[in-house]
Amino acid sequence: MKRYFGIIVAVLGVSASIVFAMRKWDTKTAESARDLNVARIKADYLERAAWLRVIPDQKLYIDEQQTFMSWYFKEVTKHFNQHGGNRDFDDYLKELDERSAKSKKDDDGTGNDKKKEVYAYTRKVFDLLNKNGAYSPWWTATDKGIRLDILSADTGPDGRIHIPLVVWGLPRDSRTDDKNITRVTVNASFKFNWKLYDEKQKLIGEIPGEGGPDSRVDWPDRFVKFFPPMTVLGHYDIDKLPAEVKTADIEWTISARSTTGGDIVATYAWKGEVPAAWKMGAGETWKGAQDSIRPEEEINPVADKKKK
Repeated sequence: MKRYFGIIVAVLGVSASIVFAMRKWDTKTAESARDLNVARIKADYLERAAWLRVIPDQKLYIDEQQTFMSWYFKEVTKHFNQHGGNRDFDDYLKELDERSAKSKKDDDGTGNDKKKEVYAYTRKVFDLLNKNGAYSPWWTATDKGIRLDILSADTGPDGRIHIPLVVWGLPRDSRTDDKNITRVTVNASFKFNWKLYDEKQKLIGEIPGEGGPDSRVDWPDRFVKFFPPMTVLGHYDIDKLPAEVKTADIEWTISARSTTGGDIVATYAWKGEVPAAWKMGAGETWKGAQDSIRPEEEINPVADKKKK
């Protein structure tokens, strides 16, 4: 019996090696199938999303967008059913916790609190998109294949006009370094200009600005897995307007650089009656307002038309 003992041990060792290799192969195969399905969902999304970025009518856009998001998240659910995954979409938070277990600070030394705030900010928009029929921007416009959605135009806790926005379709650059770390950047700058008119359509004020938006997130899908790709998030907070303001012309300009080096300048114009919530109380005045000289025809275009 002893002379067969070595043979038996060798056979068991080979068998164990085969079982281990088969399990490893099955794991690799499952991971490959999962990754391929994620790539398929993303490719299908990008192909279908092109139409949504150019729909001119707001109501039609909102209807199409809600239908599209319903399709997209059904695909995500099917993916989880077939391949498993974290349905709570908090992988990024778990990643941060794992880093914290190894070090008091994360990999870039800024600490995790700020990044958790970015996650929460991104997650709020993600949940809005993922809730059937909930995504209904206050205003939307399209230019050069880039869509600007103003989600709402209410006042924030600080009393200022709070304008959260989503920009769809801005080109972005993705690079992976020799340490297998991927970074995604969006080369785009923002400008805006508000022209404020009284009830006689006389120009009484102007709010120019550039930069931002605040809390800008260029790569939302880094923080929340399956966040729809090619989106930029952020918001602007604007001081309340004088009580005598009746209407406003607001122009947004987004200047971007395509991945092939071309320049893109997209412009969006909103004109309309100013909501009451945007205005200061009677007798309140702008803080830090400055006087400037303008041509009479710009200040009072109605009077200029009468002259003609």
